[in-house]
Amino acid sequence: MHTVTAYAAPSATEPLVRTRIERRDVGPSDVLIEIKYAGICHSDIHTVRGDWGPQNYPLAPGHEIAGIVTEVGSAVTKHAVGDRVGVGCMVNSCRECVHCRGGEEQYCREGNIGTYGSVDRDGTITQGGYSTHVVVDEDFVLRVPVSIDFAAAAPLLCAGITTYSPLKHWGAGPGKKVAIVGMGGLGHMAVQIAHALGADVTVLSQTLSKKDDGVRLGADHYYATSDPTTFTDLADTFDLIVNTVSAHIDINSYLQLLTLDGTLVNVGAPSEPLPVEVFSLILGRRSFAGSAIGGIRETQEMLDFCAEHGIAPETELIAADQINDAYERVLTSDVRYRFVIDTATLL
Repeated sequence: MHTVTAYAAPSATEPLVRTRIERRDVGPSDVLIEIKYAGICHSDIHTVRGDWGPQNYPLAPGHEIAGIVTEVGSAVTKHAVGDRVGVGCMVNSCRECVHCRGGEEQYCREGNIGTYGSVDRDGTITQGGYSTHVVVDEDFVLRVPVSIDFAAAAPLLCAGITTYSPLKHWGAGPGKKVAIVGMGGLGHMAVQIAHALGADVTVLSQTLSKKDDGVRLGADHYYATSDPTTFTDLADTFDLIVNTVSAHIDINSYLQLLTLDGTLVNVGAPSEPLPVEVFSLILGRRSFAGSAIGGIRETQEMLDFCAEHGIAPETELIAADQINDAYERVLTSDVRYRFVIDTATLL
């Protein structure tokens, strides 16, 4: 093993600090990546602060990684030194279960190995992208098209695929009315992708403060959920609603906005339950579903789709010593729309 510089949380209650973490030596199927950019995801904050359960500390988060290949193992065939690559939310899986064999590694029956905070194949705890280098099995490394700005590529590896996957799975496209709940890091990506897929896109946001951005990014309609008339005017309207909000909302009110056989998909992951009244589903044959990220194959498809359609997150580039301030700004929705760390500032 060798050590690299990183920013990590010493505990659930302390700010992240510059430190050193261990990376395994490059094995036959491994790729060593010099990380250039790492996105900040709301999930990073939930995880390091213990919202989703206890963690092993120190913990370096970050599962939105864009970098350059600097070394490959003897058996690597998919990547070469100098390639522009990305790593998302997982770095391995069992490879053998029905879901893995079907290209849905994110739903591995044994549990996929997350980019940080998971037990790796060698028994160590994985450490994420808030660091200068990472070693990843070649099968979990993505190709980043040259037409995608490298800093903007990082958030695609989580925010991009988290919204692309449900939109594709539930058939967003021409003739479909799609609503996106929330106009944040996930929501602004969902708007662009749903628009590019050909759907009629509505944003449902707490206020109209980001309406100009929403329309610019592809929304056909924009409503404030703080206005009670929104829920009466839009009742029985949407084929698909994608909820990107990682906080408590009244799910039953949103279910009423679905038309017959419509589906509300949750991709935001609040730390508290979202109660559902059964009649919200029964009356209208509606469905309430959840979706995680995509598999490796679908993630590459998403990157290529974004390159083809000129889709990219809107980002604010920060230095490593601004990470803790960025966390607080994420929690108050004070970012448009994704923070990205310039990892050169780690040194």
